[in-house]
Amino acid sequence: MSADQPIELLRRNADMVVPEDELGEKLSLGRPLRVKLGLDPTAPAVTLGWAVVLRKLRQFQDLGHTAVLIVGDFTAQVGDPSDRAATRKRMSAEEVAGYAESLLGQFRRILSEENLEIRKNSEWLAGLGMTEVLELTSSATVAQMMERADFAKRHQEGTPVSVMEFLYPLLQGYDSVAVEADIELGGSDQLWNLLMGRTVQQRYGQQPQVALTVPLLVGTDGKEKMSQSLGNYIGIEEPAEEMFGKTMSIPDETMPSWFRLATDLAPEEVATIEAHLETGHLHPAEAKRRLAGEIVGLYWGVEAAKEAEEAFDRVFKWGEDPESMPEHSLGPDDPVHVPSLLRDLFDLSGSEAKRLIDQGAVSVDGEIVSDQHVPRNNLVGRVLKVGKRRFTRISG
Repeated sequence: MSADQPIELLRRNADMVVPEDELGEKLSLGRPLRVKLGLDPTAPAVTLGWAVVLRKLRQFQDLGHTAVLIVGDFTAQVGDPSDRAATRKRMSAEEVAGYAESLLGQFRRILSEENLEIRKNSEWLAGLGMTEVLELTSSATVAQMMERADFAKRHQEGTPVSVMEFLYPLLQGYDSVAVEADIELGGSDQLWNLLMGRTVQQRYGQQPQVALTVPLLVGTDGKEKMSQSLGNYIGIEEPAEEMFGKTMSIPDETMPSWFRLATDLAPEEVATIEAHLETGHLHPAEAKRRLAGEIVGLYWGVEAAKEAEEAFDRVFKWGEDPESMPEHSLGPDDPVHVPSLLRDLFDLSGSEAKRLIDQGAVSVDGEIVSDQHVPRNNLVGRVLKVGKRRFTRISG
């Protein structure tokens, strides 16, 4: 492979490379580069959105470079202020540790084990003394911090910006110092933080990293970036049928970016799909089937993708119940409080469960459930359905 080919591959679907010319210089050093990606464990699932940057990190691994994945167990307790309209609520160490534990196995579903370092930034950040913290804060000025768009906007609007939030990008930059990063990856909303990493590295006498960002994947709602807090996400460990069904629900206009960012299709093939959609030679429903199959195949394999499509057709084309569904045994209470049942079965809040009942989105064997209390005998042996894709068989 020529020197130009790795650069072309690594720039594919990248948003920005800063400085542009230094990527080639780094790649020509003749040694494995240390490519850093920091992810704060603030939620339990790796989503298709996170997978975009993780798969970019895997590309570096496949070219022989070292992936340095930093689990931000310390910075998660500080809170990333990127694109925040207000100070993020702080998380406890226990919450962060629980999320970190659930994420580690999911990271390994995308990354290779061969040239992978997984580090927690509490290793070096938790032990910093006041002298070292003051040394770190001397890396940047208040004027530099206020150049950041979200800080400036909040300051102009009179919304508080805490000094702790100023520390976050400095701590992220210190991560780059600790692992001697040559390149740092992140979403497009992380560019300012990644460039601050260059500043901090220079303050500590290191060669500054190259910042490479990838676009943010829009969520299943077609509006906001994919986020677990917004509920518009697909997790890479969700069952194949759920993953297929959720993908089929995205707005048509979202498909081109999903084909580019969430699949392994070549750019030329994605361009052909986009062109055929524009001319009408390809129906959006067929394109979406292709998209759903590609995504499921990426995480569960080709056969699972075929089975997921067949299951989707049985439910949505022919109106049948899924062949395999979870089963739930009711307790002794009679009548059954339906919102509580939905909360236990589908991890819904009480208010969300009541809203679904009010919207007519809950049914038992096809009959809409309109009351919050239902006789126990009216549920036993029947199929409870919530929305379009959640089914449970109720037993006594």
